[in-house]
Amino acid sequence: MSFQFEQGEVLLINKPYQWTSFDVVGKLRTIIRKRTGIRKIKIGHAGTLDPLATGLLIICTGKFTRRITSFQELEKEYTGTMYLGATTPSFDLETSPDGHFPTDDLTEETIRDAVKHFTGTLEQIPPKYSAKKIDGKRAYDYAREEKEVEIKANIVTITVFEITRVAIPLIDFRVVCSKGTYIRSLARDLGMHLGCGAHLTALCRTRIGMYHLRDAWELNSLEQQIG
Repeated sequence: MSFQFEQGEVLLINKPYQWTSFDVVGKLRTIIRKRTGIRKIKIGHAGTLDPLATGLLIICTGKFTRRITSFQELEKEYTGTMYLGATTPSFDLETSPDGHFPTDDLTEETIRDAVKHFTGTLEQIPPKYSAKKIDGKRAYDYAREEKEVEIKANIVTITVFEITRVAIPLIDFRVVCSKGTYIRSLARDLGMHLGCGAHLTALCRTRIGMYHLRDAWELNSLEQQIG
């Protein structure tokens, strides 16, 4: 298989669990240098995935890095699991639970009714453990330094929020949403609405615009095809 990395490639990658998006970019840069001999190569990703998330990551190389912004604007689709009855500071499993709440009164009907409040155009406050920039610094840097900063709400659009399985305290879901939507914040907000708290335990990005996870490369498989 022939790749034109300097002219430009759009690579669909299945981001591994516990890798940052920048880890993937760095790994690909190393692979390209090693397998092709290209010493300087422009490369970047078109939309961050949290380390504890998996799924579709679009990587652009060479002249196609100019297209990154257009990819970032595309609609996203996710599947995952939320845990009802406990909160964490990061809204996922990056941090330990800091609150536990009863779920005895929860029913599948109550949960499905609550989800209806979270579609359409909404104001959403990003997690303090996020890559959102505040005065030139990432929010997670402030959080890890235990510094309180104001995080302004984003206007986001959630087209689909459906529950695909209910096994209290766990619920599986599918979300279709706009750029800038934090699924961790959606878990936090749903937990607040239900009065029991919630956090994200698994997340996978399955689609970006017309690009699907089913067409993505595993890093090891891609490496074998380069050079």
